[in-house]
Amino acid sequence: MSLKQWGIGLLCCSALLLTACRVVDLDENGQPIIPPDPNAKASFANQTPAQIAQQTWNSKVMTPAQSHALDSSTLKTRAASANNESVFVKVQGKVDSVSLDNERERTLTVTVNDQPLQVQVGPMIRGNAIRDATGYKFEDFTNQVQFAQLSKAYNREAAKHLPKVEESWQQQSVTVVMAVTLRNGTLSDAAAISLERGQP
Repeated sequence: MSLKQWGIGLLCCSALLLTACRVVDLDENGQPIIPPDPNAKASFANQTPAQIAQQTWNSKVMTPAQSHALDSSTLKTRAASANNESVFVKVQGKVDSVSLDNERERTLTVTVNDQPLQVQVGPMIRGNAIRDATGYKFEDFTNQVQFAQLSKAYNREAAKHLPKVEESWQQQSVTVVMAVTLRNGTLSDAAAISLERGQP
């Protein structure tokens, strides 16, 4: 092979290599930015509970709650056999009463399957119902503290999206989407994630 032919071959190989190479963006320190593997398990190791709650609010709370919330009849059947299970529920009805005695922990009472249910509407919400209804498990997180704090973060995030409930809500039609914990046929720790007043 002549030198000229060898040079042409080298140029062709170089061109092929350049074509096959994928251009990778660099960060501010000149290091390559490797895109995340879409099939990799989500890692929350370097995120605060507040960041996790904010970033997953729509995907893990609002979208599943709006799409798969149990109605009253399905809830009744589920509650009969469930023990310490949290689910999303959607209820339409009238507000029986509003509790404003504690400015930080307001509740409204709605009738669910002929039973009054107090629903927390913020600004302070207690319990693990929202977090547990998402399906997250302890193993998904770095440690027990992070997992526990995620409940508080989700509760605070819920309160940010809820309207302020006042006395004028009493006896008004309302649609409530909430997370609730089922324990031996009873409903507890009900926490609103969406409230719409005036719905039939």
